[in-house]
Amino acid sequence: MLVAPARSGNSQSGDQKSTSIECVRVSVPARLHVGFVDLHGGLGRRYGSLGISLDTPQTRISLRRSATLAVSGPSAARARRCLESLIAHFRLDGGLELDVESAIPEHVGLGSGTQLALATAVACCRLHGLDADTRELAGMLDRGLRSSVGIASFECGGVILDGGRGETDAPPPVLSRLPFPESWRVLLIFDDARQGLHGAAERDAFRRLPPFSGDVAAHLCRVMLMVTLPALAESDLERFGAGLAELQRAIGDYFAPVQGGARYSSPIVAEALAWLESEGVGAIGQSSWGPTGFAILASERDAAPLLRTLERRWPEASGLRFALSRGRNHGGEIVAK
Repeated sequence: MLVAPARSGNSQSGDQKSTSIECVRVSVPARLHVGFVDLHGGLGRRYGSLGISLDTPQTRISLRRSATLAVSGPSAARARRCLESLIAHFRLDGGLELDVESAIPEHVGLGSGTQLALATAVACCRLHGLDADTRELAGMLDRGLRSSVGIASFECGGVILDGGRGETDAPPPVLSRLPFPESWRVLLIFDDARQGLHGAAERDAFRRLPPFSGDVAAHLCRVMLMVTLPALAESDLERFGAGLAELQRAIGDYFAPVQGGARYSSPIVAEALAWLESEGVGAIGQSSWGPTGFAILASERDAAPLLRTLERRWPEASGLRFALSRGRNHGGEIVAK
């Protein structure tokens, strides 16, 4: 049962509607954050994010009524904080049992925090018959502060471009949502020994970075509008990869001073990406602060041999792990019983 989760509650009243629902299960996708198109902000908006929804990995939760508050599974502490915020905001009695059945790995660039928060919030609203907008829930849980890619991935999936943060605290508006071609595959490169910048370290990194060039921001916006998005609409992977690589080079080099002096935060992921580039793969990069790297291939037939070769060159003992994913052109799945 696929339900568009953009509408799920009335967060202002705190009044619960009568509901016979006993359990809600939610499954939500990971996402790549490919990069920011305008870190200069001279036109009144800053950031502007391109992202891609992934079919795997996923966060899956189930929420049911209980005599007490109980949270179990991976990322349980994080999920509990979200649930406690919702209980306080909606003035609920707190008799809930939340089971995190699987979770996107934390702080590796795949949007784990936003997806877990939104899955928990939507499940809580559905269970209690509350009406609340997904973007309002995101704001309440401090998600979508710089990008709406995670929110839009939850709502509708696909390849998303948002318009950056303006003068308000609202999550950035989504400007474009295009489907990810069904035949394309995303090869993911994991360095499980590292995490990307997050929390206070991330905020400090943005403060320490120098002003971003307005000319470079203008160029990236032009590349996005005239190369990357048109190529995606025409399923032209070569052109799409060229635009994506240009964005990755500019943003990776700008962030290099706060991620070890390099374009990619994990040296060993950088090695694998360099090898892929030497093999003619153009659509490569790092998601968000990493360390997760990615490459986009034209088909399963192209991707599977590369995956096998990567696993031979960098076996498990090397510290790298690899996986293949499809893009995801729909949002979170909600089943209420």
